[in-house]
Amino acid sequence: MVELIDDEYANVRLAGLIFCSPTSLVFLVGDHRRQSPARLPDRPAGKNIALAYSVPHDAKGQRVTAHPLSVVEVCSRTERDQFIKFPWRIYKNDPAWVPPLIIERKAFLDRKRHPFYQHGDAALFLAKRNGEIVGRIMASDDPNYNLLHQSNVGCFGLFECIDDRDVAAALFDAAASWLRKKSRTEMMGPIDYSTNYVCGLLIDGFQFPPTILTAHNPPYYQQLIESCGFAKAKDWYAWWFADPAKAAARLRPLAERFRKRWPVTIRPGNLRNIREESRRLRQIYNQAWEKNWGFVPFTEAEFEFMTHELKQLVIPDFTLIAEVGGEPAGFILCVPDINIALRHINGRLTTFGLPIGLIKLLYYKSRTRTARLIALGVIEKHRRTGIAEMLVLRIVEDAMIKRGFTGELGLTLEDNFMINRFLEAIGAERYKTYRIFKRTLT
Repeated sequence: MVELIDDEYANVRLAGLIFCSPTSLVFLVGDHRRQSPARLPDRPAGKNIALAYSVPHDAKGQRVTAHPLSVVEVCSRTERDQFIKFPWRIYKNDPAWVPPLIIERKAFLDRKRHPFYQHGDAALFLAKRNGEIVGRIMASDDPNYNLLHQSNVGCFGLFECIDDRDVAAALFDAAASWLRKKSRTEMMGPIDYSTNYVCGLLIDGFQFPPTILTAHNPPYYQQLIESCGFAKAKDWYAWWFADPAKAAARLRPLAERFRKRWPVTIRPGNLRNIREESRRLRQIYNQAWEKNWGFVPFTEAEFEFMTHELKQLVIPDFTLIAEVGGEPAGFILCVPDINIALRHINGRLTTFGLPIGLIKLLYYKSRTRTARLIALGVIEKHRRTGIAEMLVLRIVEDAMIKRGFTGELGLTLEDNFMINRFLEAIGAERYKTYRIFKRTLT
């Protein structure tokens, strides 16, 4: 998310910015779609709930056999693996989809390893029809978010579904039932745990592959979600920098003027002391974004987990820290888009015990010339000193122009008109929109 303090372009102030940082199968019987019940009954974990439907008819009015639909909470390792691998069915004919790294998905969903579970909770659900998996969803509860925002919200995420409203409704009912047991009165998403992770439903720009830590989904998901009672909560925009030189030309006068006024030191991140640098970045992050929509602070364990996940991608010149009087005041983090390489390995580092995927990953990673600006943050008391402008200029000059990179900036809030106009002015093109939906739990 991005804030702009001054609406006048000549005095641009970037206050705080974060870059938050899946083909379809249609189940139809003639022209009829079966309707699901309003909500799922409670059930013991690990047991199926069969949903009864009225008997549908074909186009000639003849009765046809309806297969029961069931939703089961994921409890076993086999079910977890089915949950992880289901997207391969949805996206098998989608040229823009990037298969996730299976080993990374396992770590993300591991209740013993992922630090979200130290303070929050989540449950995974699979929808099945006639023994075949037809959808999945995660329900998550983050008490830290509700305490900060004085809200009573739970989230859904990792939603994947065939093009069938009945299946979608059953999945959302399962998630809603789980959240009601947590005494939540509203459901919001798609959000994978919190806005510190992948979030938002892609509603345009489907032809473009997702960059690192961003979502991708079929166009029909929006209709499925809205048909299940969800309404728009907030939109985010993703921007593409095709001409970094234009951005640099616009930023240089601003950055130079601020540099003469304020004693700001900008240095590359120290990867040899990554733990200490991680502590500084978390301190800046949690102060810079505390007033942003959807914000929830990173815990120390969560930030260390994220640092571990990204450290193999971090390039010193792409991670910059601004200091004033020796104290951290802001930072910017830009990483090569590993998704360019992931597209070539189909989610696996090994094949028949051989590191074929790993070799491909390293090969394509070294040739990647696409980056994503994941985060830019400036502590509030330093926001009128030009730190953000200096950081952005350094990244554009050192990461993009000198190394020949282009890349994505995002996500910016739809109602942050000043930053959106600023990005347009320096040559960025808005090319994707992500939406968060919400629904009251009655």
